Parts: sequence; C-alpha cells; structure tokens
Amino acid sequence: MSDTTPNLLDRPRAGHVGKPHDRIDGRLKVTGQATYAYEDAPDGTLYAQMIHTTIGAGRVTSIDTAEAEAAPGVVAVIVDHPLLPTERADSDEEMPDEGRHVLFFGQVLGAVVADSFENARAAAALVEIAYAPTQGAHDPETVDEIEHEPEGALIEDVDIGDVDAAMRDAEVTVDVTYTTPFHLPASMEPHAALAWWDGDKLIVRGALQTLGDARNSLAKTLKIDKSNIRILAPYVGGGFGGKLGAGIECAVAAIAAKETGKPVKLMLSRRQTATMVHHRSDTRQHMRIAASKDGRITAIAQESIVSQNKNKDMIEPVAMGSIPLYAGKNRRFTQSVVRVNLPPAGSVRAPGEAVGTFGLEVAMDELAEKLGIDPIELRRINEPDRDPSDDKPFSQRRLVECYDEGAKRFGWDKRNPTPGKTRDGDWLIGHGMAASLRLNFTTQASARVTLKPDGRVLVECDMTDIGTGTYTILAQMAADLLGLAVEDVTVTLGDTDLPRTSGSGGSWGASSSSSAVALACDDLIQQLARRMNASPDELGLVDGHVEADGRRVALIELLDGKPLEAKGHAKPSDEGEKHSQASHGAHFVEVAVNATSGEVRVRRMLGVFEAGRILNPKTARSQLIGGMVWGMGYALFEDAVVDARTGQFVNPDLAEYHVAAHADVPAIEVHLLDSPDKVSNEVGVKGIGELGISGSGAAIVNAIYNATGIRVRDFPVTLDKLLAGLPDAT
Repeated sequence: MSDTTPNLLDRPRAGHVGKPHDRIDGRLKVTGQATYAYEDAPDGTLYAQMIHTTIGAGRVTSIDTAEAEAAPGVVAVIVDHPLLPTERADSDEEMPDEGRHVLFFGQVLGAVVADSFENARAAAALVEIAYAPTQGAHDPETVDEIEHEPEGALIEDVDIGDVDAAMRDAEVTVDVTYTTPFHLPASMEPHAALAWWDGDKLIVRGALQTLGDARNSLAKTLKIDKSNIRILAPYVGGGFGGKLGAGIECAVAAIAAKETGKPVKLMLSRRQTATMVHHRSDTRQHMRIAASKDGRITAIAQESIVSQNKNKDMIEPVAMGSIPLYAGKNRRFTQSVVRVNLPPAGSVRAPGEAVGTFGLEVAMDELAEKLGIDPIELRRINEPDRDPSDDKPFSQRRLVECYDEGAKRFGWDKRNPTPGKTRDGDWLIGHGMAASLRLNFTTQASARVTLKPDGRVLVECDMTDIGTGTYTILAQMAADLLGLAVEDVTVTLGDTDLPRTSGSGGSWGASSSSSAVALACDDLIQQLARRMNASPDELGLVDGHVEADGRRVALIELLDGKPLEAKGHAKPSDEGEKHSQASHGAHFVEVAVNATSGEVRVRRMLGVFEAGRILNPKTARSQLIGGMVWGMGYALFEDAVVDARTGQFVNPDLAEYHVAAHADVPAIEVHLLDSPDKVSNEVGVKGIGELGISGSGAAIVNAIYNATGIRVRDFPVTLDKLLAGLPDAT
C-alpha cells in the first residue's frame, strides 16, 4: 500500500464505522452470561494450587509432600516434574525451568491437585520445603553492576551529536533524575486456566491476550506439537500486559490434567499474581534538556536504568515515546539494566511511554518555568516537522491541534502560572498539562469472513477482546463494507483453531484485526462483482442487496444457497516502514491540594487525542478514560514495595496496592480528532488503547507543582512528599 493508494473505507459504504455503537458483548457481561477462563468447567473438574518458594534466593534442598498427599481430597502432588516451568513466557518462547535453583520469591516448585479449591489450598500449605538460602539482590539501587545496551531491548539507543557539549554551552538547562516504582497489572479477572486432554490433544481455556504466542509457548514447554493444542479465550477480563504470552497457570493446569486424567483448573490469587505474573520494572531516569533563552531545545537526553530478573531479557523501553516527541539537534536516549532476584519484569500497559513521560513531560514543565514560557508554547516551539531521530516523515501528526483544542476546551488561558498562588479555602489549586504519544504498530493478522446463504455474515479470527470492544468494531467493519446491519454480523473470537492474529497488546489489535477483516470483505466484494459482471468500484451493497449498472439483486439470491468465503491477511506495509507512526494527544488537569494535610484531589481531567480513523468513538473514549485513570493511579497511588531483605512484595493485593477508585476519579472529558492515517494500514486506524495513559500522570504531577510550588521527582506523589513544603502544615 502506497501513501496514494485509496483506503478500503474510501468507497461508498453503510456508515457503521465511526458510529458509537453499543458493545455487542455488553449485555452478556453485565448479566453474567459471558464465561471466563475459570467458569463453566466440565463435570469432575479438579482444582490445582501452586507450591512456591518462600525465600528470594538460594537453593531448595528438599521438598516433603507426605503430609500434603495424605490431606483430605488430594488427588496428586506434582513436584520435580520434568516439564514443570517456574515462570510465564512473555511471547512464544519456552517457559523457563530453573528446577530447585531459587531466583526469586514465589518461584513455582509444583502444584497440589484436589477435589475442591479449599482442599487444594489447604494441602499446598502442608508441603514442607527446606532451603539453602543465599543473599539475593533485591534492591535495584544497591546493585553496582550495570549492563549497558542490554540484550532484549525493544528499542535501540539513540546518540546523536554531542549532548554534553550542548549542556555546557546552553543558556538554560534542566538536569534532574526522576524515579518510578514497581507497578502491578491488577486486571479485574484473575489469571486462570482450565485444561483437559482429549487423547493427545490439549484444550486450554485461559485468561490470555495473545493466543498464537501462548500456544507456541505451551508447545515448547510441554514438548508437544502446537497442532495438538487448542486455546480458548472468548472473553478476557482485562490484561494490561500481564496476560501476554502463556501464563504459568496454563502449563501447570495442563500437566496436572495429564497426570490425573481429569480436567483441572487453576486460579492465581491476587497475592500470587504479584510474583507469578510479571510486573513493570522500576525506573531511574536521568533527564537533561538544554535550550536557548527563546525556548529552542539544543539537546535532549533521557538515560534510564531499569531492573530485571536474572533469567529474562525484556527491558522496559522508557524512552520509546520520548524519542520522536521533540526537536533538538543533540540527542541521547539510552537504556541500561541491573539484575535482581525479583520476579520477572514485563510489559504492563504502555511499556515505555507510561513511565517515560513522567521524566520527559515533567522535565519539560521544569524547563518552561525556567524559561518563563508557557508549557504549551514551549512544546509548540519544539514541534518537529520530521522524526528528529531518524529523519523519517510522520505518517500523520496533529499534536499541535491537540494542544490548541485542549487548551480552548480546558480554559488554559485562565491558569495562573505562578505556583501556589491560587487558593479555594483550605485547598491550593493548580493546573498542569502534558503531551501524549504512543508509537503505532501494525502487526500481521488474518481473518475469515463468510457470507452465509441466509445473507448473514460470520467473522472469525483468534483475536481477543480484553474489554476493548473487539467484537463490536469487527462487526461494524464487516457490516459497513458489505452493506448490512451490524446485527446481521456474528463475530467469533478467542480460539486458536481460527485464523491467527497478534492478539490484544501493544495497541495493535484494532488496527491489525480490522484491516484483516476489511481485506477479507474486499475479496468478497470482488467475488460479488464478478457475479454481477461489474467492476468492484461500480458495485454498491445496500440493505442486503447488491447494486451495479442500474441492477439491484438481493444478496441471498446472488449467493444461490451457498456460502461465500474470503480470508484477509494484514501486514505492515512497505510505505508504513518508511514513516514514523504514532498516535498523539494532550492532557489537561486541575488538582486541589489540601494546604494542611497534602491530600490531593483531581478535580478535572481533559484529553484531546488523534489516532487516525476512530472506528467506534464510544469504545475509543472508554479506553482513553481507562488510560487516564491509570495515569492517575501511577501519579498518586501505585507503588509495589519490595522487602529488600527477602525479595517479597509487601503489598501484593488490592488492599495495600492502591489504585485509583471511584471516589478518586472526577468526570473526565475525552475529545477525538478523527481522520484516517492513510499510511498506517488499509483502514487508516492507529492504536488507542495505551495512548490515554501516556502523559496523564505527568500532567497531574505538573498540576500539583502549580498548586503548591513543591516539585516531586520520586513518584508517586504521596502526601508525605508534600507535607514539609505546605503553607499550613504543622
């Protein structure tokens, strides 16, 4: 596809795409009819519970299972199994097995299988484990050895020009370090799996985001051919990166089902999720920006250090969204890692941008204050016309429009730029803003679309719906192109027997899967055109009829009692590779900070975003609101604390790991700039799922500074970090 090739949605169509259609699966979910991984088990299903380590580093010397084996209801105790993995896989790699060498607290050693959940849990607690402990590295800040340019990095380091010289020569500089803590995914549906065997074929119902990768990983771990594995995930209650790849619960349930000859289901508790599911790494971000007095950036650098388990390669890509955001001739974006004895870090919603924007966007606020320039004006001055790091043209970039539209709607011109000068009784009032950017990816995806003899349509692929609205947007796409009502389309998802997609993750799901559906529909249109002896451009599909050259034929008549099928395969285009692609936005926030206690209340949040063609503004807005709320959690609450003595998370559940709750969240405004990105893919769609979180937390932090004059660089901004500088604190 070239940048001049007509988009598949440019032809006349029914007009469903772009409309705020209700979620097709909404009624099933609110009435409890949608079944998730742990539900609707076959008769005779057994329950498994994990056995895991209770030290953070060392070696297991013995495991005594006698008491557990004798416990009520116990069917099997599985330890030292040759296929038993110790942790999950991030993609389609084999899940690692370290045997009895302990790399982190909570590492899996086996499982107990019993006739009830309660019996399995009670018996697992009876397993006695002896250790030869060693001193582990549990605090990243105390690890001296730093790996530079580590393997497994998702982005390459950028080093252009001479940042150090530019900093020395600059008229104005910012040179500060920001830190973010460990974060947990905390999706609503627990991580769970139900597994059973039908002869040599394994069937797993799992809480998973990417089914193809999960099947490949399970095949490697269990040493069986992937054709003998079927994974089902028709409904997933949130994932946020924690359900990418294969969960260890899937492998353990499969092994237990094989050993017992019965279906087995296994669900991780909230506390287990903290250790058996990957978290987001902590970050230390050294930010440097040099500028002239008129605000033009001459150098920009974001050098980050993250931590990772000694057995994993995935490195939090802190600068992923920073690299293309602002102009500046001298540029350095690097990533380094320290190795720790902690559970593996992995992708959590918006890896890179979610935490990297804290460093960059707060540093830009600090620079704006030093220069005496409005934060929006500073960003406008440094808006590049091409990607400043690789000189690629942008496929589409409406970031300045987001600034302007957001500022107008928010009333930014009424903001008092002097910190600590706006007050409402006991509350200090502040306003802040930040840019938002999420890189856009189009991945390979396939879909099958079938016109059935009765004129209805079936859309099939292994794509998942993790609450994002996939069922709905794919039905809208097919109905739109084929001239039918959305109610005439059935969408079947979440089954590895269906055409493969890259699943839900990285904000690539909607663009990739909808492109595949559109390509399949385009194939059907060409087949129908041939039956009408017309060209596809002459064809019209309206209300279940096919029109061409003054003729109007009912679709079911043209099908003549036989189904018509087509398969579409979407992949990144050559033209797309030549462009820098991203979705963009701008956040605006008003906060109130209690002048005595330091309590922070977010009063208003407003975001304006562009992400190419908006398939469904209702579901898109919902995703963006969710991301903005998550940014609030990162700014004010979320902090997974590690006991540096043991390597154990001390707050691994929702009682102590605080996320933004209803009472914390104000009414949130989301506004969308809807226009197709003709380069991105065949339907002009860009990712939106992770865009809302990028920058939203930084806007809150900037607003807190405007309210109080207290600059916090160690996130989250809890009240203890504000108390000493508050005017009424005693």
